[in-house]
Amino acid sequence: MKSRAKRDKAPGTEKVADSSDASAAQVAQFHWQVGWWSLLAFLSLGIVLETLHGFKVGWYLDVSMESRRLMWTLAHTHGTLISLIHLAFAAACQLHPFNAGRQRTTASNCLLGAGILMPLGFFVGGLNVYEGDPGLGVLLVPPGGLLLFIAVLMTALGTRSAHQ
Repeated sequence: MKSRAKRDKAPGTEKVADSSDASAAQVAQFHWQVGWWSLLAFLSLGIVLETLHGFKVGWYLDVSMESRRLMWTLAHTHGTLISLIHLAFAAACQLHPFNAGRQRTTASNCLLGAGILMPLGFFVGGLNVYEGDPGLGVLLVPPGGLLLFIAVLMTALGTRSAHQ
């Protein structure tokens, strides 16, 4: 019994566990903030889009601007969804602290990148529409989608390894 108690309280062991928990708490706090603030921003974008629709603004509602309307709606929708994913990720970091800090950091960074690239790509793609096709900004969407996939995969693997 004594040897086990000494082994459990070995110097440095507590610090590693504490720093890992602090890191998970810091990551969670960051994603709580990003999630709520980005949710507010993208819900505000949705209100602006509804206002443009309500006032029947031509450069938004004209048939020739269908691609713009679609791209901006996709920016609002994806931004809102990724904001909610930030909140879910923050909860996952608190409920299932990942065993591997690197996995948590990768998921965090990828989620942050996806939250920027996907909505920005859709929004910028809708700024300049060329003969019904979105602008070059839409090229940001596939890398953002890949980052989102990686973030969800790393989170799923991290929560699985936390139970083992």
